[in-house]
Amino acid sequence: MTGATGFVGAEVLEQALGEGLRVNALTRRAQPPRAKLKWVPGSLEDAAALDTLVRDADAVVHIAGVVNAPDREGFEAGNARGTVAVIDAMRRRGIKRLVHVSSLAAREPQLSHYGWSKELAERHVKASGLDWTIVRPPAIYGPGDREMLELFRMAKRGIMMLPPGGRLSVIHVGDLARLLLALAQEKEYSLTRTFEVDDGTPDGWDHKDFGAAIGQAVGRTVKTVATPEWLLSLAARTDRLVRGRKAKLTPDRVDYFCHPDWVVTQRRQPPRRLWMPQMPTEEGLKATAEAYREKGWL
Repeated sequence: MTGATGFVGAEVLEQALGEGLRVNALTRRAQPPRAKLKWVPGSLEDAAALDTLVRDADAVVHIAGVVNAPDREGFEAGNARGTVAVIDAMRRRGIKRLVHVSSLAAREPQLSHYGWSKELAERHVKASGLDWTIVRPPAIYGPGDREMLELFRMAKRGIMMLPPGGRLSVIHVGDLARLLLALAQEKEYSLTRTFEVDDGTPDGWDHKDFGAAIGQAVGRTVKTVATPEWLLSLAARTDRLVRGRKAKLTPDRVDYFCHPDWVVTQRRQPPRRLWMPQMPTEEGLKATAEAYREKGWL
């Protein structure tokens, strides 16, 4: 497993260990030991570490990637070349089963360097000759997530700046983790398939409705403001000047934030006999807000 120390990966790891599975997990930093877990020091650039990681594996779940980089090269290195490195390690060891976590952004690669790099990684997976399944999550939320944290903070202040009109799909991290583990342990319904997954809300969420749902989760009535693209671009440049590489709103994100349709495609959803979402989004948002408060983030 790659990406085990990140937001999604940590949840997958917890669920896997909870099911009694043995896991090899890649890590850049020393981690505390746990039963049935082998931490493998290294990174996606370390061929020897990847060789150790996949050795004797029944399946590889590739979650690691970058969501923020200074330029196109940074996205390609973290998402596309990193995926090639995992594929090469699997081929050397004769490991066939790969569950690859992509992004709904890969559906519109022309909008951002991020989406382009995720779509390129998908092409590498499809050409790999492995027994692959690709999962394209939409916006992922849940305890521990810092990407949506700013939306909760705005909601607490009673006003939320959102992209112009459009709709989006979302998914709770726990539901996504359940799917990834289910896919790692079976191939019958998923071999050479690309799935788009969400919370089960028909036609996704209107931006304003989703903003109001976050407001309800933090206990505030929220005024939502549809922010024009030019103003988001200005805010992105300002955020980069103030926070540098730690900026959350980047110029690369503005174009795909402003795209009007980030709703999953019905025909690409997993078969219901394999997986269904279990977390109602209103309940999940409330639990996320409570977790933020406990951590002192909100």
